[in-house]
Amino acid sequence: MTSPHPASDLAIAANLDAVRGRVRAAAERAGRDPEAMTLVAAVKGVDPGRLQQALDAGLTDCGENIVQDAETRIAALGENAKAARWHFIGHLQSNKIGAALRLFDILESVDSERLAEQISRRAETPIQPIAGKVQILLEVNVALEPSKYGFRPEEVAGAIATISRLPKLQLEGLMTVAPAVADPEQVRPVFRELRELAQAHGLSELSMGMTNDFEVAIEEGATMVRVGRAIFGERS
Repeated sequence: MTSPHPASDLAIAANLDAVRGRVRAAAERAGRDPEAMTLVAAVKGVDPGRLQQALDAGLTDCGENIVQDAETRIAALGENAKAARWHFIGHLQSNKIGAALRLFDILESVDSERLAEQISRRAETPIQPIAGKVQILLEVNVALEPSKYGFRPEEVAGAIATISRLPKLQLEGLMTVAPAVADPEQVRPVFRELRELAQAHGLSELSMGMTNDFEVAIEEGATMVRVGRAIFGERS
């Protein structure tokens, strides 16, 4: 008898279930509510068919690094794309702001005051009026890596003061990309510092942790984790 599902379908559903189990276990270890965690699937390089399999398995949040790729993927999914909340998690170029506002529900990686001002201004122009406010997170380069974008930790207070006054933005929290290390315990201090920054400024959302380190991130306070490889496997 032929199986009703291709093997890849079963693998993605099983991977998603396994990651959810790991999220739940990490939250419980830290005495936190597992239901308060948001699993964001990082979909860079994932073809629409495989992404659809994840949506069919109950995926609710997708994270995309590149605006043009999101445009292609969302168009290919059609109405099914509306089943997910779309997070932008890459570096946003100013000439892509209009498209990003149309495609994404939350911009997680606002990495400068200038970018925030441009987003707010674009969101209230007649060409693209946005109902309500644009949800954003501020990207913080906690480890001060030269190759990464984001505010330095000591810049966060001033950035929050400025950005909180922008009329079309709703600042929800902070985001970081931790250094790539063999042992996730090495980046625990990075996650802890971001949590302390968020707490100091009364911000509730913390997007931190990826496939290699999301359990440590949850233990340190993450409310959103961005996981790709553990769900979809290696991608080109």
